[in-house]
Amino acid sequence: MMDWSDRHCRVFHRGLTKRALLYTEMVTADAVIHGDQARLIGFSREEHPLALQLGGSHPAKLAEAARIGANFGYDEINLNVGCPSDRVQEGRFGACLMAEPQLVAECVAAMGKSQSLPVTVKCRIGIDDQDAEADLTRFIDIVAEAGCRTFVVHARKAWLKGLSPKENREIPPLDYQRVYRLKARRPDLTIVINGGIETIAEAQTHLEHVDGVMLGRAAYQNPYILADVDTLIFGETSKVPTRGEALTELLPYASQHLQNGGRLSNITRHVLGLYHGRPRGRAFRRLLSEHGTGASAGVEVLHDAIALAEHGGVQEQNDAA
Repeated sequence: MMDWSDRHCRVFHRGLTKRALLYTEMVTADAVIHGDQARLIGFSREEHPLALQLGGSHPAKLAEAARIGANFGYDEINLNVGCPSDRVQEGRFGACLMAEPQLVAECVAAMGKSQSLPVTVKCRIGIDDQDAEADLTRFIDIVAEAGCRTFVVHARKAWLKGLSPKENREIPPLDYQRVYRLKARRPDLTIVINGGIETIAEAQTHLEHVDGVMLGRAAYQNPYILADVDTLIFGETSKVPTRGEALTELLPYASQHLQNGGRLSNITRHVLGLYHGRPRGRAFRRLLSEHGTGASAGVEVLHDAIALAEHGGVQEQNDAA
């Protein structure tokens, strides 16, 4: 999720789940090759397991970007052919590439040859008028033949013309059954379902039909749903972290970020939804928004926010979310 799942967000989410695979924002191959690599794809060791998500359509460039990502220490390289935004289409990457399965296959093959990490693909169930189930089948078969064994399939068709990306989040309807049928037809592949999944209970239902579930906006807007992933999905017996514990675990990271010249808001913007639906949740968000965005905001603001949300602090104690 571009502009959302940056390294600060991922460190926060890792405090809620140790087992879930986290993904970077989509980064173009050109940016990885020619840009500030430490800023664009650098990460903290506590983020593992972690996949680097790349965008592009040039096999040689994607191969080089994949090699760089592998050298950085990522656990997986993912090629995004599911993003429908105009900016992405203009660069000839994202969902528009579903119309060119052979090119995607060439990209995957080149990425696989350049390094040893698994190369996965994130795609849609279709694009525009290319909406027949046979089109998805053909796309998956061709790309799988090139070496991709894992597909993350967003269960909504991407409209590249006539709808904005925001509208495309609701239109057309999700079609989970199509993803289920894909898994039934290709049991040899790892199929992960994505799109509109908002709770762990919903994820458990999907896992009766597919191999994995990707959470996007729901995990960002209501991040505490991730706290149950390790126990309910992976069967871990470790204690589920409380909201306060997850934020307290984030304090040393925030302190180090500030010492390195960063701003507190780089981190706190990602935690605003942690107390979603909880007493004092609105006050928690307001405190961070009012006191955590300035250039001089220090880690004590996060301390105060924890105290307020967990114990009432010096703010009003009955401010419901």
